[in-house]
Amino acid sequence: MARDEARRRLSSLTEDPTAQWAPAHRLERDAALLGRLLMAAANYQQSGGSAADVTPDDVGAALSLFEDMRHQLDRLESQVVIEARRRDMDWRQIAHHQGLNSQQAASQRYQRLMTRLEEIRQGVR
Repeated sequence: MARDEARRRLSSLTEDPTAQWAPAHRLERDAALLGRLLMAAANYQQSGGSAADVTPDDVGAALSLFEDMRHQLDRLESQVVIEARRRDMDWRQIAHHQGLNSQQAASQRYQRLMTRLEEIRQGVR
């Protein structure tokens, strides 16, 4: 129920085409590609193999998207946490919205995100 409300609330916002939100657009595009692959695979199975074939190369290409998607999700989450802090939300409020049990958990999650992003930026990961 809370997720549906969040989606409804966010869908009322206008789309921001700035480069800052490019990760969200890439993530949306990649998720749509994965959805189409899974639908094609399901249609293939239901039709006994007579639908358009999903090749191992197609599945491999889909698997290669996940690491970048995780990176984009991390970037987006960190940006939203920064925005929450900028708008004077405390860690307790952030934890509540993230489904975490404590403000310490939310703060630690943010620190782990930032560490992962920095390691990716430096080429460590």
